[in-house]
Amino acid sequence: METVALSDGEHVPALGQGTWGMGESKSAHAEEVAALRLGIDLGMTLIDTAEIYGDGGSEMVVADAIEGQRDRVFVVTKVSPGNASRTGLPKACERSLKRLRIDAIDLYLLHWPSNTPLAETVEAFEQLRSSGKIRRWGVSNFDVKDMKELLAIRNGSACSANQVLYHVGERAIESDLLSWSQRNKIPIMAYSPVGRGRRLLNNATLKKIGERHDSTPAQIAIAWVLRQSGIIAIPKASNKTHVRDNAQSADIQLTDQDFADIDREFPPPQTKQPLPML
Repeated sequence: METVALSDGEHVPALGQGTWGMGESKSAHAEEVAALRLGIDLGMTLIDTAEIYGDGGSEMVVADAIEGQRDRVFVVTKVSPGNASRTGLPKACERSLKRLRIDAIDLYLLHWPSNTPLAETVEAFEQLRSSGKIRRWGVSNFDVKDMKELLAIRNGSACSANQVLYHVGERAIESDLLSWSQRNKIPIMAYSPVGRGRRLLNNATLKKIGERHDSTPAQIAIAWVLRQSGIIAIPKASNKTHVRDNAQSADIQLTDQDFADIDREFPPPQTKQPLPML
C-alpha cells in the first residue's frame, strides 16, 4: 500500500476507509464492523468518521471495528463547526473519544469553516494536542482562501490535512487548491472518490476503461484519485465485497490512453471553480 506523509512525518495509507452513512441502522451494525475490520486486514488502516455521522453512531461502529487492534489503526474524526469554540471543542473531543473508546484521536478535523474565529479553533486544537487528547489536527472543506487565512494564524501551519470532495466527475480542486496544497505540503483527503449515487458507476467511459483492466468503474475512479501524489482517498464500503474491490483499486495502473479518455469525458477545470461540498 502506498503511503502519504503528513506534516509531522507520519505516514498513512493513501487508501483508507470512509464511514459516512454508517452507524444509522442497528441491523447493519455487525456487517459494517466486519467490513471495516476486513479493510484493516487489507491494509486500509486509516478510518475516517465524524461526530455528526449517524449522530455519533458511526464513531461507535469504528470503536467496535478497532477493538483489540487500536495500534494498527489511524483514526480520523471531525468536529462540527458549532462545537469549534474554545469551550465547545474540548467537550466535543471528549464525547468522540468516549464513543470511539480510545485515549487519543490521531487526526481531528474541523468539518467545515465555522463562525467561531479560526484563531480560537486553532488555539483549542493546540491545547488538545498538548494535553494528549489528539495527536494532530486539520480541516475539511477549506478552499485556498480559507487555507491562506489558516496559515497566517499562529500555529496554523500545524494543519496536517484538508479533507475535500474530489473525484473524476468533480475536479474543481484542480483549478488551484490541489496545486497550492502540494506546494505547501498539506495532504488532501478525498472524500466520496466514487461520487454519490450511480452517476460514475454507470458511466460508459469508466466502464470501458474498467474492461481494459478487468475492473469496475468504481475501482477505476479510485485509482484515478490515487494517481496524484499527496492525496488520501477514503471510499466507503459497508460490505466485504466492496471492501475487497476498493483495496484492489490501489494496484491498478492507469495508462496514458485511460487518462486521455477520462479527460475527454470529464474535462479538467480551465478557470477557478468554487469548492464543492456534500
